[in-house]
Amino acid sequence: MTLIASADQNWAIGSNNQLLVRIPDDMRFFREITTGKAVVMGRKTKESLPEGILPGRTNIVLTHDQHYKAKGAVIVHSLDELHKELEKYPSEDVFVIGGESVYRQLLDECDTAHITKIDFAYSADARLPNLDELPQWELTAESEEQTYFDIVYYFRRYERKM
Repeated sequence: MTLIASADQNWAIGSNNQLLVRIPDDMRFFREITTGKAVVMGRKTKESLPEGILPGRTNIVLTHDQHYKAKGAVIVHSLDELHKELEKYPSEDVFVIGGESVYRQLLDECDTAHITKIDFAYSADARLPNLDELPQWELTAESEEQTYFDIVYYFRRYERKM
């Protein structure tokens, strides 16, 4: 599985169930790498999507709410149910897309992480674990500095050490 997220200097990923910032090249990268794949998300992340689902992808929503329904999405209520559903897909075709709780639950099962690292500290209420501080993760690629207006960011790739 692959984790994909954008995070600020403090590994913050969101505030009030919204992304911290929308960077067109980051959104384009996300769309290109996940289209045709399965994306795993929590209920709040699903509900924050402008179209309700991500078109061109298998949307899998992990929620404890047994009555939750979402048109166009596969709903699972536990990690066991999620793992059964994920057996249908090659591991490299599964992307964990948030939010904080889902990232934390599935981080140890991911072997790659694509992080758009934003060189700014936002006010936020959701964070990723700091991959730079986790010994099992290593930074294996980083883009040149990117800018969007006054926002400086980098595309980073982390891989789990074997």
